[in-house]
Amino acid sequence: MSGAPKIFISAGEASGEHYGTLLIPAIRRLVPQAEFFGLGGQRMETLGFRRIVKAEDVAVMGITEVIRHMPRIYGEYRRLKASIRTERPDAAVLIDFPDVNLSLARHLHRAGVPVIYFVSPQLWAWKKYRIREVQRYVDRMLVIFPFEENFYRERGVEAQFVGHPLAELPLPVVTRETFATCWGLDPSKQWIGLLPGSRGKEIRLNLPEMLRAAALLAGRGDYEFVLPLAATLTAAHRETVKEILATVPVNAKVAVTDDARGTLLHARGSLVASGTATVEAALIGNPFLVVYRVSPATYAVAKRVVDVPHVAMVNLIAEKRLVPELIQDDFTAERAVAELEPLLRDGNDRERMLSGLQAISDMLKAEGQEEATAIDRVARVTSQMLQAKAAGTRD
Repeated sequence: MSGAPKIFISAGEASGEHYGTLLIPAIRRLVPQAEFFGLGGQRMETLGFRRIVKAEDVAVMGITEVIRHMPRIYGEYRRLKASIRTERPDAAVLIDFPDVNLSLARHLHRAGVPVIYFVSPQLWAWKKYRIREVQRYVDRMLVIFPFEENFYRERGVEAQFVGHPLAELPLPVVTRETFATCWGLDPSKQWIGLLPGSRGKEIRLNLPEMLRAAALLAGRGDYEFVLPLAATLTAAHRETVKEILATVPVNAKVAVTDDARGTLLHARGSLVASGTATVEAALIGNPFLVVYRVSPATYAVAKRVVDVPHVAMVNLIAEKRLVPELIQDDFTAERAVAELEPLLRDGNDRERMLSGLQAISDMLKAEGQEEATAIDRVARVTSQMLQAKAAGTRD
């Protein structure tokens, strides 16, 4: 390896771009001259990352959506492969996004590039046959859930639990009064969080039923509702939110915010779409239930191939049904209210969940490791792989 080391990063979704944004400066602290390129978001670009492909151009959701966008996704994938041939990176960090990244891992491996995979694809849930691709093409698998390390090690993959980055974040510092003033809420009332997901399709499928549940709750208590929207949503998606709010009247305040963590900190309880927000809710200690809908075609396929006892990551970690799950046809306003109301009241149900969520928070921290954070651990592994590649080149 001569000159500045080049690192290929592939981060194709909102959470992956967030981790990529944290990872670039962490690697630079260890390898100051490093250059970065590949697939990523706008925030990564502001850090000097050269975007061969833009994350927003390839992020889609669900099986039917992937199929519909396949020609465009394949074209962008070919651009990424061409950049690897041209740039000849010294190491690669692939973040989640398995439908693209496992294919890139094969191409990178064949090009002699050390491959680090951060945030495991959920092979333990479905597509277990793809473990062969990880065994062949991934040099280090860095996982953020504790049970994943054993899953991979038992299958001959060099894996390390680095901790969940969200578990290392301090609680939001915004006070209830400040939050109320900022978003026009009444601090004397109980607030309920509505988190429908970070993609437009998720919002269209989950938000209307969440609002119907909110309307039922509004008739039973003096509640206000808080609807945080992801920063990655487009202007068109935000217009969709306005249209849904106009067509599903709640008869109570629904404050649209950009602060999911502040919402989870101050809400009495929440309805949360399956995904990263469920982990945030657990770590912050907000009682919640998991809801989710996908297209009928996607759900029909998923029922045949997904092999896990729970949908919610919190329940998989706990190895029991700690958090209620209402998926697809089970997700109705009436059932959501029936599951959420006991969590809003002081009593055994609420205390049991709060205790369980604290246990989950403790399990997601990788104690006793030299580096301070999960991102620092990924950066350290990347630096070590660069050193090993350089030593091999000199030999």
